[in-house]
Amino acid sequence: MSDHGVSGRVALVTGGSRGIGRSISEQLAAAGARVAVNYRSDHDAAASTVGAIQSAGGTAAAFAADVSVDDEVERLVQDVTEELGPVDLLVNNAGIFDYGGHQETTAELWRRTIDVNLTSAFLVSWAVKDGMIERGYGRIVNVASIAALRPRPKSIAYAASKAGMIGLTRSLAEAVAPDGVRVNAVAPGLIKTDILTDVDQSVLDGLVEATPMKRIGQPEDIAGVVVFLLGDDSNFMTGQTLVASGGRVTLP
Repeated sequence: MSDHGVSGRVALVTGGSRGIGRSISEQLAAAGARVAVNYRSDHDAAASTVGAIQSAGGTAAAFAADVSVDDEVERLVQDVTEELGPVDLLVNNAGIFDYGGHQETTAELWRRTIDVNLTSAFLVSWAVKDGMIERGYGRIVNVASIAALRPRPKSIAYAASKAGMIGLTRSLAEAVAPDGVRVNAVAPGLIKTDILTDVDQSVLDGLVEATPMKRIGQPEDIAGVVVFLLGDDSNFMTGQTLVASGGRVTLP
């Protein structure tokens, strides 16, 4: 497997123990990166991910932190830097999803969704960007969603948080581009992860039918795009959002 230019780099993947985050962690490690697998509470999943990477000959360590909390983010980045080295590659992947209409979208749900999905990306990016600027090298990828690009009346807070992620990507990218730091995003479509657990099968069937490729995406489908955006093959790209949705949503 090509190292994509990430070999020897330190990568921090938030929400890196399950689903898309686990696949990103594994693919980065396979390409030679030293991977910090962040998780909030599922120690067993994080240990499983790290164990799989190490068994395959890669380098990884697990770091517990709630990335929506300022103090925990500061401690997380300090711990990663001490154990693995300064963060060169950041994937803001931590996220939550709630499915329900506007009647169920309470202020509490709104704040929690924005904090976990969007504020976390701000906090972790701000915790590492100055070091990246000093070293003249950094890559940040934000995991957004096609929910940011189309109306989502059954996941209003989630859609708003992911649209904010794309706005953060574009504006931060332009701000730090002169300093050797690139910031991009990926917008996945329907992906087979735990996030689908509470979604009715009839809804899933309808989404598959609306997807030109007629299937649900796999975590590795998104991980490949993320590794591309972190690596040297995308060196002239910044501020972009790449859609990976099986053709269900397309951008010009």
